[in-house]
Amino acid sequence: MSIDTLKVNIIKKAWEDADFKARLLADPRSALEQDFGHHIPEGIELHVMAVTPTKYALIIPPKPEELDGLTATEGQPQMLSWN
Repeated sequence: MSIDTLKVNIIKKAWEDADFKARLLADPRSALEQDFGHHIPEGIELHVMAVTPTKYALIIPPKPEELDGLTATEGQPQMLSWN
């Protein structure tokens, strides 16, 4: 499953299941492992927030040069290695 498909599935479940959404907001690691079987590796910091009509989020990604040469073994496991 691609990371994009996983994101869509997580969002759909949060929309449909208020208990899952509450657990995801409170403890994303536990919720994703329990409901999707995905272990998030140590070194990955995950923040989940609910956006509303009056609450927005702006995500600033890393500069491309900050990612050059980065591998899953260099202390920052890539999201694609979640399993």
